[in-house]
Amino acid sequence: MRVDGLLFDKDGTLFDFGATWNGWAAGMIRDFAGTDQAMALRIAQELDYDLAAETFLPHSAIIAGTNRDAAEAVARAVPGQDVEEIEVRLMHAAAEAPLAPAVALVPFLDGLAGRGLRLGVMTNDTEYAARAHLYEAGVAEKFDFIAGFDSGFGAKPAPGPLLAFADAVQIDPARVAMVGDSTHDLVAGRAAGMQTIAVLTGVAGADELAPHADVVFPDIGHIPGWLEG
Repeated sequence: MRVDGLLFDKDGTLFDFGATWNGWAAGMIRDFAGTDQAMALRIAQELDYDLAAETFLPHSAIIAGTNRDAAEAVARAVPGQDVEEIEVRLMHAAAEAPLAPAVALVPFLDGLAGRGLRLGVMTNDTEYAARAHLYEAGVAEKFDFIAGFDSGFGAKPAPGPLLAFADAVQIDPARVAMVGDSTHDLVAGRAAGMQTIAVLTGVAGADELAPHADVVFPDIGHIPGWLEG
């Protein structure tokens, strides 16, 4: 099936998940807990985060979850904190997270656009953080569509935000490939009637992703070769 559009997840797909978020999360936990080590451990437990190793556990719901999910998890461990206030705090902090692009994004995206492909990003992060990250990486203007879980289309694994991309660029969903590093991305892609490409720059392994993907690659840099196949 011909592909006329590519819709990318952000974290773990355009940007390597561990290199971008593991250390950042450790810092945020300490910011919330201060010198209270017991609280830090409670927050880490709610996030399914290994504080000693400074890494998210593979089963953490935060990996593919929304900013709201993360805020609710922190609130369960921090008595008296307002969820909405935590959510805003996380949103602004996430926008300043250190970025680790999975590949050199500018030439990669220019190459795809040169093929006539329409490009989009749909993340379960906030749209605010997504745009901040893409601007920081120098690639925001290369996308025809950028949406977060709070953009009004819903969140993955629901197909709504994916179909919003197809509608925005006027492409049959069957001619779009959803590219992601989690089952949320791929399940959403299948539900939207799209092709699905899994990448291993997140936390999930090939065995977990393969049942939901048309193809599994080490990273997004392999997509141009696939398009030529």
